[in-house]
Amino acid sequence: MKKSTMQTLVAFLAAQHSLPSDVADAADEIKAELNRNAEKAAANRELYESAKSVIFEGFRIAGTPVTIAELYEEIKGELPQGFSKSKVQYAVTRLWSDEIVKTEGKTNTYTVKAE
Repeated sequence: MKKSTMQTLVAFLAAQHSLPSDVADAADEIKAELNRNAEKAAANRELYESAKSVIFEGFRIAGTPVTIAELYEEIKGELPQGFSKSKVQYAVTRLWSDEIVKTEGKTNTYTVKAE
């Protein structure tokens, strides 16, 4: 079931004045599931935000375009616990792509856009 469908269903059920107890219980379970996912998403946003300064500082220290692997090797000791190379790659190529310059080649390299 899509998240938007669950949200619509919960909103509809919340607008009802009297619900059978099993329907009310089902609505509570859906709300709990939506909240669990929201908490997980917030934790992930916080994790990526805490790594951003480390990653961008790694680019600045390198001074030249680097691969994700090279960048990760340079900064892995400074990253939050559990922040893997694949998370660095996701952040650089998806989350912060508007702040990064990608140079395509056999192996792509990346650097921070000039300010």
